[in-house]
Order: sequence, then C-alpha cells, then structure tokens
Amino acid sequence: METMEDTLITSRSCKNDIKLPVVRPLTPRNQKVGGETMSSIGHGLCVLLGISVEDTQTDAEYMVRKILNLRLFEDDTGRAWTKSVMDRDYEVLCVSQFTLQCVLKGNKPDFHSAMPAELAQPFYASILENMRSAYKPEMVKDGKFGASMQVDIQNDGPVTIELTSPSVSSDPRQMSKLEKQQQRKEKVRSKVPSESSREKSALRARQDTHASSGAEGDVSSEREP
Repeated sequence: METMEDTLITSRSCKNDIKLPVVRPLTPRNQKVGGETMSSIGHGLCVLLGISVEDTQTDAEYMVRKILNLRLFEDDTGRAWTKSVMDRDYEVLCVSQFTLQCVLKGNKPDFHSAMPAELAQPFYASILENMRSAYKPEMVKDGKFGASMQVDIQNDGPVTIELTSPSVSSDPRQMSKLEKQQQRKEKVRSKVPSESSREKSALRARQDTHASSGAEGDVSSEREP
C-alpha cells in the first residue's frame, strides 16, 4: 500500500487485485495526471488493483476486508506486524491497474484476463464505495480510472503483499456444500489412526499373544504330576 506526497505516492507497499491484489505501506506521497495532482496521502497503503473477468462482488468484499485489516504496521512500542491501516488511522490510495492481469505469450503481454473497461469501471467504483463505507470516506483516495498517471511510490520497508481472493463458488448453496464436505473430511481424518498408531497396536497385540501363550504353558506344567 502506498501514500502520496506532492507529486509522489509513498506507502508501505502492498499489492491488491481482486484475484491478484498488491498492497504497499507508504510514507506521504501523491499522484498526477497530465501534470495535475489528482490525489495525495500521508502514511498508509497504496493498493494496485487489477480486476479479472472472473471477479465477483464476493471477491471484492473479501479484498476490502483484507486490505483494511492487514497488520502491516508497528504499534506505539515499535512492535512490528501488529496494526492495520485502520488501527493507525492511516490513509489508503487505490490505483486501478489492469496490467496486473497480464499473461505472457512468449515475450508479449496479453490482457484478455482483465475485465473490460466498461465493466471494470463500475466494479472498481463499488470497491472504493465499500472501502469508504467500512472505514472513513476521507481516508480512501484514488486517481482517475483509465488515465495515464504518474505515480511516485515510496515503499516503506520495502514491503509488498500480494492478495488473492479464495477460489470458491459464489452460490451460497454450493459454498455450504463445500464447507460440509470439508468438515466431513476433517472428522474422518481425526478418526482414522495414523500409520504409527496402527503399528503400535499390532505390536501390542503380538506381545499380548506371546504373553498369553506363555501363561498357558506354565499352567499346564503345574498340573503335571
């Protein structure tokens, strides 16, 4: 995640895209379009967001929740990885970046995995709206969708985190079914004895058999005149 100052964007780097996000922690920076400063933030996160054709609102909600709750910052005592951007009351700078969905074909980048601009723009706007609703509207900044921007990122650390939303069905019934299947697998796994346990049980059984045979021999010998 990144922050911006003047014509620079700085942050503690993190990367986010719905299927492939990047988040970066930053120090104060800003972002320019055509020489004009569009946004600027102080300490916080710079989120580079690449939206895939397969992304859904479920993916968007997951990403918003993760971005705002990632513990990337120090606490007041200097203990690392303990505070989120919300804990520290820091800012978030979001940058739409379809190139994160690049797939190389030889040496040529291919962007067919990226959501088309006419669909990605409202989708991106909904992510910003959700993030502002979950945090503080004035603490979430962005640039200009689809514009050629100059973003100066001062990465604090450097730290860069790549986020990927879980690959699960958006159908609640299917999700519930998958959860139940996983729970059954875990129960079966807990009931099935491990290989070492089976070996120990077999060894004890052999020892018990030998002990029983020896005891019977002693009894029969005592009955002899």
